[in-house]
Amino acid sequence: MKMHKRANQILEFLTEEKKMEVSQLAQKLGVSQVTARKDLDELESQGIIVREHGFACLRSADNLLGRIAYHYEAKQKIARRAAKLIADGDTLMIESGSCCALLAEELTASKKDLTIITNSAFIADYIRGKSNFQIILLGGIYQQDSQVLVGPMIRQCVENFYVTYFFIGTDGYSRRTGFTNRDQMRAQAVRDMARQAEQMVILTESEKFARHGVVPLNLKDYPRTVITDDSISKETADELSQCQIRLITI
Repeated sequence: MKMHKRANQILEFLTEEKKMEVSQLAQKLGVSQVTARKDLDELESQGIIVREHGFACLRSADNLLGRIAYHYEAKQKIARRAAKLIADGDTLMIESGSCCALLAEELTASKKDLTIITNSAFIADYIRGKSNFQIILLGGIYQQDSQVLVGPMIRQCVENFYVTYFFIGTDGYSRRTGFTNRDQMRAQAVRDMARQAEQMVILTESEKFARHGVVPLNLKDYPRTVITDDSISKETADELSQCQIRLITI
């Protein structure tokens, strides 16, 4: 899934602008329109973007293939550091998200005999055939774009388990509300799963601390660790410390 530098730049532009002309992308990239079209063809073949009448846009803000490719190297480093918390034979929970998907993939390469409990059909498929892991997929309402399961059945299913670590992603953060999500049902699924874990680990790039979603996750009562890149500001790092959140930077 590793993307070359230009493809990553295209994803960054489309994430910021939502929709761009091919000619505009080529100009920003400093390449010919023929080269830009070849890059877009590759991204389209992977199901990450959509081409229409001289424009390109992301297939969906919830499409995990696109989100994994965006800032891939930073997310992979975060995933590798998170994997160090897990030992062979452990049982853990993973929520949907690009960093979480890369964590699951990293675990297949570095750990043995794990049991992964998840509400992400994407993650279950993403690591299918790569390990001897037991995958427990929680039931619920299926959200097609994000390939995640949500709804009241999540709570009923997850009450049968209790784990040390629960790994989640986030759409943003603010000091007033804490970590946030943009989807109410996904946020509730996180809350329901968090009840069954001793420690929550939030995996996110540092840029997420500059924005926030509209739905607070309300995780203040749970022990939390954040793993992020070293571009996090000192002000934000101090805020996390004041909230008794352990910070690990890579």
